[in-house]
Amino acid sequence: VQLQASGGGLVQAGGSLRLSCAARGSIFVVGAIGWYRQAPGKQREWVASITTTTGGTTKYADSVKGRFTVSSDSAKGTSYLQMNNMTPEDTAVYYCAAVRLALAYYCRAGGFTSYGMDYWGKGTLVTVSS
Repeated sequence: VQLQASGGGLVQAGGSLRLSCAARGSIFVVGAIGWYRQAPGKQREWVASITTTTGGTTKYADSVKGRFTVSSDSAKGTSYLQMNNMTPEDTAVYYCAAVRLALAYYCRAGGFTSYGMDYWGKGTLVTVSS
């Protein structure tokens, strides 16, 4: 499975961006998609996740809850991250990743850490100016 995140760019504080994560290859094995970000000098952190089943179960980090929305289009093999009311603290390289086993991913004792993801895409840079 190959993943490619796109849609990053420069946006002013309070603005919006929509990121896309296109999956290619044996996408039927993907059970869930996770969105992560890494700001300069910081560790990679989890942003949001969605299962690939119809209706998709979503989870969000507290820092983005109410502002970001994750969705997926199984027919297109694409996940989206809609980011609204953005702040300079959202500035980071954003990555999408995938796992085969959604249940294990969602039930991890350590939460939605970036460890153990089966597939990663190259990131896309998001810069929010104040």
